[in-house]
Amino acid sequence: MNPLLATLGGKLTERWLNSLVLPGALFLATSAVGSVLGHRHWHDVDRLRTALDELAARPALDSTGTAALLVALILLASTAASLATQFLGGAIERWRLRFGRDPLSRALTARRARQWRHRDAELTLAIEQAVGGTTGSGGAGTSPDGALARIQALTETRDRVALREPVRPTWYGDRMQAAADRVEAAYGVDLAVLWPRLWLLLPEPAVRQIQSARDSFGAAGRLTAWAVGYALLACWWWPAALAAVGCAVVARSRARSALAALAGLIEAAVDVHGRELATRIGLVSPETPGRLTPDTGDDMSALFRKAE
Repeated sequence: MNPLLATLGGKLTERWLNSLVLPGALFLATSAVGSVLGHRHWHDVDRLRTALDELAARPALDSTGTAALLVALILLASTAASLATQFLGGAIERWRLRFGRDPLSRALTARRARQWRHRDAELTLAIEQAVGGTTGSGGAGTSPDGALARIQALTETRDRVALREPVRPTWYGDRMQAAADRVEAAYGVDLAVLWPRLWLLLPEPAVRQIQSARDSFGAAGRLTAWAVGYALLACWWWPAALAAVGCAVVARSRARSALAALAGLIEAAVDVHGRELATRIGLVSPETPGRLTPDTGDDMSALFRKAE
């Protein structure tokens, strides 16, 4: 038992250091440097060295108890800063996936919908021209390869706004909404009521992959929270703005990749295991061949809603 407890304690300590203490300590160190240098002396290394020498020369630091107390305070402050970013990161996740109920969100949704419709119209026109063999906007004929490349480029441009016409103020919310809409269109089932039941019977490899994508999206939210913290620090020491911009750019890229992977995995889980769930609850006989039909999906949705 003692080796097991030692192993668990070592893993917990390592996780605590990596996820809480180190990011918080880096932010505290940057804050200390910024408070000493400020905007005017932002690159004055000698000023920073002098401040460190003065701090080290204080008699109180010669005491072992004082030094231990200082280390404990630094660890606590680092942990508190990291916990604050975790809380803010969770709020950022909810903000990214929100529905458009307030006036600002409705305005953003309308703006994104106009962009999507404009790009979808361009794509539709390009497809019609390719099918009809008409000339492009420049009046010259377009080769089949060129027309296909243009259609692919316009499709990617439209999908960067949303896979379907936007109904939420952010790309993240629309990506998850698109997954729900596609599942409902294919199988007639409400993904919101299906997913908790489907999650219970997914095999461990699928659970790990979905959880990994979900954790990556959460980590991107926490990185965005750190970007907010460094942006606030830039009010006293402008080089912190570089860290804020770097964190924000990386966080946005990771969040989009993670959410796209998560939505794709959720759709794949329904594709692969949706009929298995229908069989488990008795709507489909195990001996009946075929795929999950929309009629069965409607019955599953009605059953899971429990006449709500």
